[in-house]
Amino acid sequence: MPVNFVPIQEKTLYPIKGLQLGYAEAGIKKPGRKDLLLITLAPGSEVAGVFTQNRFCAAPVQVCQQRLSQSSQMRALVINTGNANAGTGPQGLKDAQNTTLEVSKLLGIQDQEVLPFSTGVILEPLPIQKILDALPQAIKNLTEDGWFNAAYAIMTTDTLPKAHSIKGVADGKAFHVTGISKGAGMIHPNMATMLGFMATDAKVNGMLLQQLTKEVTDLSFNAITIDGDTSTNDSFIVMATGQGQLVIESEHSSGYALLKAALLETAQQLAQMIVRDGEGATKFITIHVKGGKSLEECKLVGEAIGHSPLVKTAFFASDPNLGRILAAVGYAGIADLDVSHVQLWLGEVWVAKDGGRNPEYKEEDGQRVMKEAEIVVTLELGRGKVERTMWTCDFSHEYVSINADYRS
Repeated sequence: MPVNFVPIQEKTLYPIKGLQLGYAEAGIKKPGRKDLLLITLAPGSEVAGVFTQNRFCAAPVQVCQQRLSQSSQMRALVINTGNANAGTGPQGLKDAQNTTLEVSKLLGIQDQEVLPFSTGVILEPLPIQKILDALPQAIKNLTEDGWFNAAYAIMTTDTLPKAHSIKGVADGKAFHVTGISKGAGMIHPNMATMLGFMATDAKVNGMLLQQLTKEVTDLSFNAITIDGDTSTNDSFIVMATGQGQLVIESEHSSGYALLKAALLETAQQLAQMIVRDGEGATKFITIHVKGGKSLEECKLVGEAIGHSPLVKTAFFASDPNLGRILAAVGYAGIADLDVSHVQLWLGEVWVAKDGGRNPEYKEEDGQRVMKEAEIVVTLELGRGKVERTMWTCDFSHEYVSINADYRS
């Protein structure tokens, strides 16, 4: 079961003016489930995105990158689950392009204004005819308040849909932010993670939106890990329809900080939901690294701890074998780290002091914290004033079972 995951309520998700969502049951992997999503955007909508750094990136990722490099204005997104269309060669690229071509014909827009996304099993041909046949149903289901069904339509091994929504006011002008994401395994982001789609009705120019997207990603989707595997299909998209009251022309615009904060909060909530729903997860772990010289070295330490199978299995067993955390800090890649300045806390329990075991630390105190469903690990590096937070989960027997049976 997901760790302290509060199920989303449909009524809490705000529609975004100028955006509609429609789903269909295409039967891509299994019959009777929502597995195709279509998002349409009003003319003039700006779209920004960040994508996987995996060199084996999927065909739809290649199409998206190429099209967004030419224009930031898009009119539609089409997303399928059940098949990643990755490792599919020239035919996979053709299938992604044919999918967007059919969408453009049905909607009466330009082919280059449509972005494709896929998630699911790698190295299997995309069942494109099933997708093409289901598109009319997705169009029929288009509605402004379709976020709840959309969250279901992009799930794979997720146990619960992931969505978040915020309403804000800047200088008396209302704006809304709503987003959905999917992911539960194969999570080691190097840009974003798996699939995430976020939208606002504010008007934001394309270059500024891309900058915002990258900055938000680094503090949300790039700050989580489940199993250390970077997907071939990772994509995080932010859309600004410009159909609301708020207009952001630059970083100096009066509403910029409020909009950025809303985008960041939404992205962080979506990212944390992915960790809480991590395959087989029983613990939600916050890793707070402080006292670094740079964000990069804080990131190195956080990821070393969050990726370590030995650390993660210890958390699953509630075993305070906390030397594993110090070992991860030591191999994180900070060549000139002075370990005599390192401090480690587990919750409020001071475990390691000045690089060694705290004389006042008692193992029963560490075990008490380890048994909790939510745990905070704090590292003080004693090198500077920079800090960074990331989120991860434990490794359980169920994680192995889920991934051993994934294709069945």
